[in-house]
Amino acid sequence: MKYTTDKSFMEFWEETALTDEETPLLLDVDVVVCGGGPAGVAAATVCARQGLDTLLVEKNGFCGGAAVAGLSGTICGMFQAQDEIETKEPEQIVFGFTGEFKDRLTAKNAVTEPQIYGNTHVVTFDPFAWREVADDLLEEAGVRCLYHTLVTAVKKEGNRFTSVQLESTAGRTHVKARSFIDCSGDAALMTKAGCSYTFGDNGAIQNPTMMFRLSNVSEQGYYESFGQNTICSAELTRKLTEAFEKGTYNTPRNHIWVFPTPLRSVFLMNCTQLAGQGGEMLNVINPSDRTHAEISGRRAAREYHRFFKDHVSGFEDSELIDLPPEVGVRQTRSIKGEVTLTNDHVAQCTKAKDGIVRSSWPIELHAGEVSKLHWLIDDYYEVPYGTLVHPALENVIAAGRCLSAEHEALASARVTAQCFEYGHAAAVATAIRHEQGVGYKDVDTDELRRRMIQNGSAL
Repeated sequence: MKYTTDKSFMEFWEETALTDEETPLLLDVDVVVCGGGPAGVAAATVCARQGLDTLLVEKNGFCGGAAVAGLSGTICGMFQAQDEIETKEPEQIVFGFTGEFKDRLTAKNAVTEPQIYGNTHVVTFDPFAWREVADDLLEEAGVRCLYHTLVTAVKKEGNRFTSVQLESTAGRTHVKARSFIDCSGDAALMTKAGCSYTFGDNGAIQNPTMMFRLSNVSEQGYYESFGQNTICSAELTRKLTEAFEKGTYNTPRNHIWVFPTPLRSVFLMNCTQLAGQGGEMLNVINPSDRTHAEISGRRAAREYHRFFKDHVSGFEDSELIDLPPEVGVRQTRSIKGEVTLTNDHVAQCTKAKDGIVRSSWPIELHAGEVSKLHWLIDDYYEVPYGTLVHPALENVIAAGRCLSAEHEALASARVTAQCFEYGHAAAVATAIRHEQGVGYKDVDTDELRRRMIQNGSAL
């Protein structure tokens, strides 16, 4: 990772009020990657490995996005969904950068063995080690990184971006680049330029969740309560419902997930489902709604912990030790891409000719009063490359959960393993684009897939 700490660097930051004058030029690079979640880390690392001068801009002081800052805590989407899963071995179907990152976590003893999650498997990781693995990969590849920095505006000429404006406590500056990869999760880079997008199901998006971690949990007691499946039993759902209806606990979500972690006696809790004060959907792009989600989410975590201490075997002496820096967001804006991943494409397990990653993750829709789960048993679909490409832009590509997808399709395609590979695909496409002098929509997808397979992806 190239930290720019020399004196000349600081000369290009200045603290000024908004003016019509152009801000000072900080850097002129090949690629700017906006956002350091799974897609952003993959995109920046793979771009730099291909010899591209790459800058990663991240708002937090660490990488990870929703996986770390939102404490989602699991790598979902790596494994095949199967019937009678208790009797079968995990079948990994996503490799490439996803597999490399998971192997790095394994080397740090920072990831669990596969755990049963309904009809598939997940692994749980240590979020502190996740940050360190990301730092190592970026530094080894030679990526320039700016943490605690926001992209606040873009400059566009015709169908091309020419630069982005950055803000930090040092002031305002701008960076020029030949290519831009929007890994913000919210399509923030594209929408700042006025590009079209969709927003869930006619404006309705999935609920955010405040994840949390508990320590001092009896593992024996946990397995007595949950068995081998991390999704709660019908009996625990009944208890949560009864407690909520009686008014003794504020536990509106009654179908929950609890995961062992790599740390002894520490468990990851996916329990809360956040809504507005009147039960309405929260629009987490709106800072007012996001603020409500943060405050109510912290209170919800306390309430679910209280319920677990009082009613769930193994949790009697547990302690609430970790709340994430931000609420976990599942969905906001989706770009309107060259291709849209449809609900039918996912449900029918379609294999796209320009597929960039497999997915057997269910349509897991956290919206309304009841979550929806539609399993893709013993099959998978492939996400088309065209879902990352905005037809009106030549040198900008998306990677991550803001890909072009219908509402239910996104509920399957948004998870961590796939996001790593979206970033991988965007980076390989960037190298091809630079070599051939073409726009992202004209990239040879056969060559793209060939290089991804050479990098270890399974397609």
